[in-house]
Amino acid sequence: MKVMIRRASNGVLSAYVPKKDLEEPIVAQEKAGLWGGTITLANGWLLGLPEMAAETALPITVEAKRLAGD
Repeated sequence: MKVMIRRASNGVLSAYVPKKDLEEPIVAQEKAGLWGGTITLANGWLLGLPEMAAETALPITVEAKRLAGD
């Protein structure tokens, strides 16, 4: 699924899923560099992110895989 990852002015990362019209803060991430690991959204969704360079600029839309969550 397409997911837009962005960083708010207060430094909080969030994910927006256009198909669901859902925007949630990212509350946990598997890797410090974000890319190539999983992230957990505030609503409980677990998403797998693709491998990308650590210096990838945000906001960016990526193809993520939903691994768990309601």
